[in-house]
Order: sequence, then structure tokens, then C-alpha cells
Amino acid sequence: MKEWNDEELERYSRHIILEDVGIEGQEKIQNARVLIIGAGGLGSPIALYLAAAGVGTIGIVDGDVVDLSNLQRQVIHTTAEVGVPKVESAKKKMLAINPHIKVNTYQTMLDATNILPIVEQYSFIIDGTDNFAAKFLINDACLLAKRPYSHGGILRFTGQTMTIRPYESACYACVFDSPPPAGIVPTCSSAGILGAVAGMLGTIQAAEALKFIVGAGELLENALLSFDAKTMNFRKIKFKKNPKCRVCGEGAHIHLRDYEQAVCELKP
Repeated sequence: MKEWNDEELERYSRHIILEDVGIEGQEKIQNARVLIIGAGGLGSPIALYLAAAGVGTIGIVDGDVVDLSNLQRQVIHTTAEVGVPKVESAKKKMLAINPHIKVNTYQTMLDATNILPIVEQYSFIIDGTDNFAAKFLINDACLLAKRPYSHGGILRFTGQTMTIRPYESACYACVFDSPPPAGIVPTCSSAGILGAVAGMLGTIQAAEALKFIVGAGELLENALLSFDAKTMNFRKIKFKKNPKCRVCGEGAHIHLRDYEQAVCELKP
């Protein structure tokens, strides 16, 4: 059992007094390794809350630099950091919140050649990406590495998320099978996104990661949680693992490949 100093006990006191977390759960959080893919609208609140929670090692992946148009929703970045790599901007805020954590940065776009060695270093993965090609690649890599992960997607006023435990629950491909053809999904520039929607979904994904780490409550496994911020209606759609899934079904073989990205969902 770790020896906690007074500063740490005060910092994490609201976790420690929780019946489902306690000192043992906080130690699990400190020993956890979580990878956030994307430092944008979803990755921003995820990174801030995981850092504040005391997740011991957090990896964050993003190949972009901060753009002025990001600031309406990507709350981890500031105006002064326009042009700065997003992973460096995010790391600065995460360590400012909690200097006791370790933040690993990967200033790159993940593809079939580099995703697996990065994913394998972490115990839980969070998808905060903005396009279908990345989401299907993340699903494939997490199943191949047998790493649980949280999927998240946002568009206009809506968000959706599910948690995948490889070969135990339904995977992303069980539900959506393959990326949609060109012309089906709105473009980044035409669809738009209410900035707060990214925060709403990102905090849910952060909560799923922390629940997984401490073993509290029920994860969004075999269920897709969606919401519409215009009406504040939340809906949970339950489903089962597809035995014929091309990725995790019986006899399926995963070959990491880069999916064609005809149109992006939306830049979170």
C-alpha cells in the first residue's frame, strides 16, 4: 500500500471518502495508464478530468497545432497557444492541475504502422478522434492488443459513446460494421458543433475510464448512450456482440489497415 502524504490526501479527499473509490481506488487510479487519442473537443475535458483525478500516466496523441477555430470547444487550449502543438498545450494544463502525474505526448497522426506499439503501453484507451477512419482503426488496434476503450463521437447538438471490452462485449464494428460511403455524413465545415456538447460527452468518457480503473458501477458495454442537447433527451440502446462481426466474430482475423476517409464526421 502506498504511503500518502498530507497534500495528496487533501487533493484526493473527495475521491477517498467515496464508498466505491476510497484509498484503495485512488491507488488504482494512480497506478493506471490511460491513452487519449485526440486533444480536441473531446480530448480536452477528458485530459483535464483524468489529470485532476490523479491518473498516474496519461498518454495523449494528436498531430495538429492549435487553431483559432478550435477554441470555441477545445477548452484545454488558449488564444495565446494558437500555432502550438496541441499535445504540448494539453500537457502544460494537465501538469498545472496536477504536477504529480506523468504525461506522455505523441505529436503524430495514428495509422496502421504506428498505432499498435502506442496502444500496447496503456491499460485503457479513449477515442476522442473526429473521423470514421480513425475510429475503425482504433477499434481494430484495441481488439488486437486486447485493450478496453471508450468510443465517442459528436455532431451538431448530439453525442454518442460506448465502452468496448475486447472479445467480451460488442465492439464498434459489431454496431457500425464499416465507415459510411462518401456523401452520407456532413462535412466538417457544413455541420457545425455546439461547443458544450464536446464537454458533455468528454466528461462521460472520462467517467467511464475512472469507473473501469476502480471497478465501480456499470460500464457502457453492449450499450450505446446517445443524447440530444437541444432537448436534453438521453437514450441508451442495448445490443449484443455480433458473432459474425468481421473484426471480433468467430473466425475473424484482424489485419491492421488504414481505412479510407471519404468524409469526416466533424472536427471535435
